[in-house]
Amino acid sequence: MNNPGNSRLPLPPFDNESAIQKVRIAEDAWNTRNPELVSLGYTSDSIWRNRSEFLSGREAIAQFLTRKWLKELDYRLIKELWAFQDNRIAVRFAYEWHDDSGNWFRSYGNENWEFDEHGFMRWRIASINDLPIHQISKGDATRTQIPLDIRSSS
Repeated sequence: MNNPGNSRLPLPPFDNESAIQKVRIAEDAWNTRNPELVSLGYTSDSIWRNRSEFLSGREAIAQFLTRKWLKELDYRLIKELWAFQDNRIAVRFAYEWHDDSGNWFRSYGNENWEFDEHGFMRWRIASINDLPIHQISKGDATRTQIPLDIRSSS
């Protein structure tokens, strides 16, 4: 699976501070939109469910993310810690993107994560809903803003 000398800090079991740190690390990685970089945070045999798609392994994850970011243009993500215990973290998130026709969407969801003892994610279950959004008039009319409080849908 993974080289025992190779770890992804922070390591489980998580406390509030280390769980928040793990969420920020994931958020930063995903916002690079670099499939290879993102896939390195997962075990070599990581199991995923993303919406209705099931994946296994880093190569499949990188291929999935490549397809995702070819469709979801100008992707911007925020994640927030929801809960944690031992080697598990639950997050909620929101991200904005547009398709190649210029239609904007805001996607909301929840993820359940499980980590191995070296800090690599071995299990990711994601439930996601998409909401078409309208452009706003302040500033750049082609951009929208993700609310800082992701509990808000406005």
